[in-house]
Amino acid sequence: MRNILCYGDSNTWGCRPITQFGVNERYGPDVRWPGVMQAALGATYKVIEEGLNGRTTVFDDPIMGAHRNGKTYLAPCLETHMPLDLVIIMLGTNDMKPRFAGTAFDVACGAGALLSMVKNPVGGWVGDLPKTLLIAPPPIGKLTTLSGVLEGGHERSNKLAGEMERIADMLGSPFLDAGQHIQSSPADGVHLEAEDHLILGQVVAAKSQEILN
Repeated sequence: MRNILCYGDSNTWGCRPITQFGVNERYGPDVRWPGVMQAALGATYKVIEEGLNGRTTVFDDPIMGAHRNGKTYLAPCLETHMPLDLVIIMLGTNDMKPRFAGTAFDVACGAGALLSMVKNPVGGWVGDLPKTLLIAPPPIGKLTTLSGVLEGGHERSNKLAGEMERIADMLGSPFLDAGQHIQSSPADGVHLEAEDHLILGQVVAAKSQEILN
């Protein structure tokens, strides 16, 4: 059995595009991209969903809560699910919020800090160290019902994939630019339509097999 951890934000959790601000509805397990990935990989793989709405790479959120900091929860999460063969990280969209004032490079460095934690886990690790895959989320759309929360994010997020690829290369991690395959929903500019979950799940499944085989 190959164990794969998907560590992300609302797009890993499966949040539907928000047409009315503040309403977070969730796609079913078979629609969310980790579920699609599980179906594509089959019974010899176990795909573990660890998505949280509002999760950042390394920032405490003064509004949504410090527990949204992806760095704070990653270590216990890794130990909870070990042994792991592959850890997939897809974060960065929430880091684009103006209250964090992060550049694309800052966000990529935050993702790099998480990759480093996976490669150097604390505590008594069981099994071999997992391999990693860093995924750059698709750019934030221009037209969004979340524009007050993510104002200016479109321009900065367009630079994120390039910066993340550089960080992944420096740390010896495979990389995937989700924006080459899918786009954020025009409904809110942030979340994914069901068809994009389907595409992403299939793409990540193929990439995971490439990494693990």
